[in-house]
Amino acid sequence: MRVEIWSDINCPWCYIGKARFERALERFEHREEIEVVHRSFELDPRAPQDARPVVPLIAAKYGLSLGEAEAAEARIAENARGEGLPYLSEGRDAANSFDMHRLLHFAKEHGRQAQLLDSLYRANFAEERSAFEAGRLVELAVEAGLDGEAAAAVLADPEAYADAVREDETTASAMGATGVPFFVLDRRLGVSGAQPAETFTRALEQAWESRVALPLTTLAAKE
Repeated sequence: MRVEIWSDINCPWCYIGKARFERALERFEHREEIEVVHRSFELDPRAPQDARPVVPLIAAKYGLSLGEAEAAEARIAENARGEGLPYLSEGRDAANSFDMHRLLHFAKEHGRQAQLLDSLYRANFAEERSAFEAGRLVELAVEAGLDGEAAAAVLADPEAYADAVREDETTASAMGATGVPFFVLDRRLGVSGAQPAETFTRALEQAWESRVALPLTTLAAKE
């Protein structure tokens, strides 16, 4: 059974939701038969390329004061730490994530998507050094087990894997997703948001029990 997860590196609830889903998956009886695929979704495709402090961005987006935006970040940090995740609640920045998504598709081809995603989340939410700093993405790709020169070549070509990112986003839109994280189990059951682990457990069980068992097809040997 396949579970597809649409997410954005700029989304702290995606970071938290991933941890909650993985906790549920660890306890799932049939976890070895679950394929997890991460899909691209940009919360703000028009976000600038240059990194900017997160708190003023949150304030502007949601019409909050800086104090209210800081409090919102603190609440998110508390939720993250409740899942055992490190979270830098002050001094974080954000920028356009399209290149990150392109690099994740490159990593998927080389079987290192999950490792790169973890590295990107850690860099964006738990480290003081900006994930958007020049050359940082190549370093993170190498940390995830990818070839640095190949990763740099992908980032240098703005069209590399761009269609794959857009295809993911088009699919999410067709499914009615307006935000992330968005989890789709076997293209039959959707779970929106960073739900508690118990909700993901119920979703996995429901999708597993209702999956369609295909009849065995036997191919006749050629004479």
